[in-house]
This record gives sequence, structure tokens and C-alpha cells, in this order.
Amino acid sequence: MVSSPPPPPPSGNMDPNPTRRILGLGFWIQGLRCLPWMAINFFLKDGLHVDPSTLQLLQNSANLPMVGKPLYGVVSDAVYISGQHRIPYIAIGAFLQAVSWLAIAILSPSGISIVTLSLCLLLSNLGASIAEVANDAIVAEIGKQPTSPPKNSQSYSSGELQSFVWIASSAGGVLGNLLGGIAINIYGPQAMFLFFSLAVAVQLFIIISVRESSLNLPKSSSRVGIRKQLSELSVALQKPEIAYSITWLAASNAIIPSLTGTMFFYQTQYLNINSSVLGISKVFGQAAMLLWSVIYNRFLKSVPSKKLIAVIQGVMAAFMLSDVLFVKGVYRSMGVPDLLYVIVFSGLLEVLFFFKILPFNILIAQLCPSGCEGSLMALVASATALSFIVSGYLGVALSSFVGVTGSDFSGFPCALLIQAVCTLLPIYWSSCIPDDKKSESRSKKE
Repeated sequence: MVSSPPPPPPSGNMDPNPTRRILGLGFWIQGLRCLPWMAINFFLKDGLHVDPSTLQLLQNSANLPMVGKPLYGVVSDAVYISGQHRIPYIAIGAFLQAVSWLAIAILSPSGISIVTLSLCLLLSNLGASIAEVANDAIVAEIGKQPTSPPKNSQSYSSGELQSFVWIASSAGGVLGNLLGGIAINIYGPQAMFLFFSLAVAVQLFIIISVRESSLNLPKSSSRVGIRKQLSELSVALQKPEIAYSITWLAASNAIIPSLTGTMFFYQTQYLNINSSVLGISKVFGQAAMLLWSVIYNRFLKSVPSKKLIAVIQGVMAAFMLSDVLFVKGVYRSMGVPDLLYVIVFSGLLEVLFFFKILPFNILIAQLCPSGCEGSLMALVASATALSFIVSGYLGVALSSFVGVTGSDFSGFPCALLIQAVCTLLPIYWSSCIPDDKKSESRSKKE
């Protein structure tokens, strides 16, 4: 007797659960955003001839839409579009980014004003923040599912999926920084804007072809309104372990005066380092982020988040003290080329700020009550964005206080020293970060 052939796969869908494809593409695009933003730095400095303070003010002000992430999270949790509440918001975010960067790319350079450019950047970050909220919510929802699902279904642990999207974002960052560093001098900044716009447009067409039901997200027992969602978020924030953790993360960033704009001018204007070296430096940093995600996933998941985050904060301060020696020319006198320092140490310091976000997000995902994943993860992202904006404004004030300009960097070492001291302060109140649930359960068993 001839056995019957196996049942065919679901028609019209070679990938019954495209979760990794959707999240991988979304976070890859998120990492690729460094490409147009690197080009913006050179466009502002060389095209519009702004000073370091104006550059940093514009960069940080453009991030203001990121502060609205809790609102976008509440809306995406509560408001369904065609029976879906994640995929449509990713599509909306991709559309806004594609339109804004395309507008910057096609406008005549001589006709672009600071106001017009600012509006386009605000629109781009609005789209990026909406898409990031939806992507983060998907990760949080899937990470809370049981690790032993029914047969023939896919499952990902919280740490595994967080590491996967971290790798996807880092891979996008590597490509964006490498492409930007090499191509800006050849094709100009506006070609980079056009390339990114086309990449986001491709994401948009892929996203709208996917039904959210194919992601196998947890089914909510009932849809709740925005008021109910805000109430649930308020209840979550009343938990001390959640409120204190978010407060610590925001304060640990905001208290550090950011000097990225000043360092960019110092490297390109004073040291005459070209874009290709800065691109390689950023690629080195992104590669370090990739390596960090692998190391964390394999060796450090059992380390308490509180201890790991405090150690990272201390390493950041050490790197900032190293920057003081770099600007003073100590390494140069020891025979270390400026290019080597910029590629290795500057690249690492730029991403060290984000090293602590991986264990922190996993901790928050464990503490997050069911039903408000999107809202709470959005609040974390919003607090992070606001803290970086405050950090940037403090950096502008500090640079002005010590007398740093586009041509005078004599006060720069003093500013870097103050920055390093401020970085150490949050370690003293790291007790606000709670222990991991796994660590708590392990200690109870013992």
C-alpha cells in the first residue's frame, strides 16, 4: 500500500511565522539610520557651516519625537487598524521616514534652510519612533510567551530574541557606517539620504504584505481603550522595581554632559580626520556591539543586571578619562597615532552608552505586567531619549562654559574631565536597580 504524501505547506506563504524576518528587517533598518545621520553631520558642518553648539542643538532637538514614545505605545496597544495593532504602525513609521529623507535628498542644497531641515528631521524621527515602539512591543510580547510551546510552533526566549534583534540592529549599523564613511566623500551627503529613503521604502512594501496573525502574537482576551491602557501603565509604574529602574536609567544618561558635537569638530576640524576614518571607527563600535550581544547571550545572562550595568558605567568613565589624555596629546607623544585612537577608543566609547540597554531591557521585560508591554517598553525608550536630549543640552552648556568653539579647543580637556566625573555618580545609586527574577528565585531555592 502506497502511503499518502505529506500535507502541503500553507499556500502562498513559504514562511508560516515571519517573526524573525519582520523583526530582523525592522531592527536592521533601525541600525542603518546611522547612515543618513552621519551624512547630516557633514552636511551641517561643510554645507551649512554651523558651529559645534548649533550642530549638537539641532541633533538633540531632532530627537524630541522620541520622547512621545509612551503615547505611541499606548495607541498601538489599544487602537487596532484592520484588526492589527503592530504591523500597521511599523508601516506608518516606515512611510514617514521614507518621505522625510526623500525630501531632504531632492531639495536643492542652496535652498535648504535650517528650519526646513529641522522639520524633515523631526518627521523622520517621528516615523522611526513609531516603528521602534511597535517592534519593541513585538519583542516584549513574544519574550513573555512560555518557552515550551505546542508542537510545530516557534518560540523564542526573551534573551534569545533580544540578542537576535540586537545583532540585526548592529549589522545595519556596521553597513551604514561603513557605507557612509566611504561614500560621503565620493557621492555627497544627499546621495546617502536618497539611499536610506529607498531602503525604508523597500521595508514598507515588505511590511504591508504581512498579516499580523502570522506572527503568532499572544491573543488579548479583550481590547482595551486608551484610558484603560493608561490606567494599566500607571499601575505598572506604581511598582517600585519598575519606577526606580527607569528613573535610574534616565538619570544615569541625563547627568552626563554629551560632547559628541564638540568631539566631531575636534576630530574633523582640528585633527583633519576624514569621513572614512570616522566611518571605520563607527564600524568598529558596531562590531563591538555585535560581539557584546554574543558574549552576553552566552556568558553573562546569569550575571545580575544591577552588577553588570554598574560595571559598564564605570568602564564608560574610564574611557572618558582616556579621552582627556587623547585631547592633551599624551597618546600622540607615546607614539600612538590619532587615527588609531579614533578608530578603536572613540568607536568603543560611542557604543558603550548602549551596552547597558541590553541587560536593562531584558530586566524590564521580566518585570513588565501582561497587557502593557508596548506602553512600558515605549516609556523606557522615551525616558532614554529624553535623557540623551538633556545630556546633549548640558553638553552645549558645558562647552560654552569652558570656552570651546569651532576653532578653540583649549578648554576641551576640562570639559571631558567633568564629563567623566559625572559618569561615575550614578554608580552610587545603582541600588535602585532591582535583582533579576531569575536571581531572586535562585536565592530563594538556596
